[in-house]
Amino acid sequence: MGQAAGGAGADAGGTSAQAAPDPESTGVRPARDRVLDAARELFYRDGIRAVGVEAVVERAGVTKMSLYRHFGSKDALVGAYLEDADANYWRSWDRIVAQHDGDPRAQIRALFERVMGLALRPGYRGCPFTNAAIEFPDANHPGRQVAEANKRQLRQRLRQMAARLVARDPVALGDGLLLLLEGAYASSQTFGPGGPAIALLAVAEALIDGAVAR
Repeated sequence: MGQAAGGAGADAGGTSAQAAPDPESTGVRPARDRVLDAARELFYRDGIRAVGVEAVVERAGVTKMSLYRHFGSKDALVGAYLEDADANYWRSWDRIVAQHDGDPRAQIRALFERVMGLALRPGYRGCPFTNAAIEFPDANHPGRQVAEANKRQLRQRLRQMAARLVARDPVALGDGLLLLLEGAYASSQTFGPGGPAIALLAVAEALIDGAVAR
């Protein structure tokens, strides 16, 4: 993901120690990290297209010049935001799966319990990758590319889990589980707490029961 230019105490122009301090230097987090933090909050909450760079820099407490120095463009910032979200997504996935090593059904159950818990929270805005794919139909957009890569990997992983369950048709089961997740992501934004996502785990269990060879 790259590093922010300069240390926390360096001034932007590389001038002497007697020069005015960098107004973006807080001594806590580099400007690049603060821009990503702000983008993560605003893009997810309000939608990427609805948030301008002015809102991001105001929230981050940096200048527009600093944002463009680190990311080059809003599109590049969108890509970086989603790359960061993707890395966090798979870290969480791997951690949950590792807790049930060798038991694919328990792994799926734990993953779906996690999604169900999120989808039933007030203010939940669904999957950032699904949202980005809807906002950016252009296949060449950096955000679209990260979103598609995340979904392709999710599909592959679910199919692999279905195969380890010895399903009669692991491709169909994996895709069915993916459709359930996508339905939970989407319906949560319409219904919120108490919506159909409350049935996510039960429906997944029933789907697995019907698909696993006896």
